[in-house]
Amino acid sequence: MSERTPWWHDAPPSRPRRVSGGIQIHGTRGAVARTWWSARFIEVLESLGVGGRLARGRTYARAGQTLDLRVEPGAVVARVQGTRPQPYRVRIGLRTYGKAEWAAVEQALAEDAWYAATLLAGRMPPEIEQLFTGLGLALFPAGGHDLSMDCSCPDHAVPCKHLAAVFYILAERFDADPFEVLTLRGRDRETLLANLRTRRSDTGPAPEAPTATPLADLLDAFFTAGPAGAAADLPPPPTPPDALLDQLPAFPIDVRGHRVVDLLRPAYRALGDTEDSLVRDVDR
Repeated sequence: MSERTPWWHDAPPSRPRRVSGGIQIHGTRGAVARTWWSARFIEVLESLGVGGRLARGRTYARAGQTLDLRVEPGAVVARVQGTRPQPYRVRIGLRTYGKAEWAAVEQALAEDAWYAATLLAGRMPPEIEQLFTGLGLALFPAGGHDLSMDCSCPDHAVPCKHLAAVFYILAERFDADPFEVLTLRGRDRETLLANLRTRRSDTGPAPEAPTATPLADLLDAFFTAGPAGAAADLPPPPTPPDALLDQLPAFPIDVRGHRVVDLLRPAYRALGDTEDSLVRDVDR
């Protein structure tokens, strides 16, 4: 007689306690991440292959089971309501960069104001990932080994559904504010922008401009006429030879569908060219 499977293996998962006013993601179906940068964190989660816990984590995130969530340098801390009366404490950790590392990043960002402008517009420029890589750093975690994950629930699997729920909420937070990705690496929005402003202003003294006469010293002579007779010596502006035709009233008839003025215009221009050639011959 074979041993019977313990009853708790077949038991359906218990429902979590309802939460009022919890944090929930807006998407009710489909992919959670809407931008490429938030998708990076979801890729890490899905690469761990935890199967059904991901689906239950999405359900928790959409049901608003997360009571609160805080992003700070190096960590995401949250409380998620499960089946027990006491909410579970969830923490996701990521290595922060030190002062020297961030100084190199800020210098590279300050050299092109487009990065800060794009971030302020609510977007994460794809080139920023290559910028970090070029400095020997990583903006996003490469996998589960780059993250520390902990939950106070009794589930031994990592990540559990409570951690998965926080990941999904975090992805939506990143969608709305890409600065939080940088906060997780150790630089909050205000500090980063202040440091970028300082670096852009510390470019050294500007070269001295050539000395110019103050405008106030030039006002007395500004409207003074030039030498007497100078204006009379200026040649009159050239007049097109067919300008007279533009002053004539319109003829009441056409010649074979053409306006009389248009038929006369080539002759007037030819006469003008002849006159110009005669003047040049006399000047010689």
